[in-house]
Amino acid sequence: MSELISNLLFVWQRFTWASLLDILLVAAFFAIFLYLLRDTEGQTLMRGVLVVVIVITLLTSMVNLPAFSWLVATLTPVLILSIPVIFAPEIRRGLGRMGKLGDLNIFGRKRSQRATEQLEKTIKAIADATVQLSERKHGALIVVRRRQYLDQYYKNGVMLDAEVTPQMLLQIFYPNTPLHDGAVIIEDNRIKAASCVMPLSSSGVLYVSVERSLGLRHRAALGISEVSDAIAVVVSEETGTISIAQQGRLIRRLDGERLRNSLHAFLTLQTKEIEAPIERGFLNYFRKAKSKEED
Repeated sequence: MSELISNLLFVWQRFTWASLLDILLVAAFFAIFLYLLRDTEGQTLMRGVLVVVIVITLLTSMVNLPAFSWLVATLTPVLILSIPVIFAPEIRRGLGRMGKLGDLNIFGRKRSQRATEQLEKTIKAIADATVQLSERKHGALIVVRRRQYLDQYYKNGVMLDAEVTPQMLLQIFYPNTPLHDGAVIIEDNRIKAASCVMPLSSSGVLYVSVERSLGLRHRAALGISEVSDAIAVVVSEETGTISIAQQGRLIRRLDGERLRNSLHAFLTLQTKEIEAPIERGFLNYFRKAKSKEED
């Protein structure tokens, strides 16, 4: 204990304002780096990198492994240089996110008025188009990105970058047109891409459904909701039923008003403290609807 105290005193005596600035700069660097990786696939990759670093550090410090230590010391510079390459997409997105900070108010707690109005316009366009598609029994799958990016999915489709309007969505999902198969991805209140291939769900939720009218579109809607936090709106081609997939759950038999309210709830309330009771409410609704169907 005395040795520890003496070491602390030794450090404290040599601690200067330059040392404090040095620590703050290092902390700011890691804070910005973690901010750039927030809500991206790189966040999961970073966890894996940290686990590997901790394991290697423990092995080289606790056990005498000369060959392994030499290998780690040789490869470390190469691995450090490869970090910007590995995390290039996440860093690019993060810089773009930082550039949009001007859309927030001084406290960063609310959307700008313009962004809120644009979101309301997008929700209305999706709801109006979905109701018309349901009436015509035109199958459709509309995926709305929330926080997690969907780059790997819209890159396999047709890039559009178009305004979200009912007319555009109706035209895209008109039967036998080039873009009617696959999903439309909406990002930042714009139609990012169409005819996108979504991952299919393998959870088995659809196989226990009372009705057998749930096909590939519903499996794709559930699939993308399982691997991301996106909201998927799907219209059945056989029955015209409107459904929403969110976090691996399917909410069915929605009309226009309930669809608009659901989209508004999921897309405008971003904090977990607010989202949790809403999601529980929708889950209870789903359970009650399912019990009624079984009765």
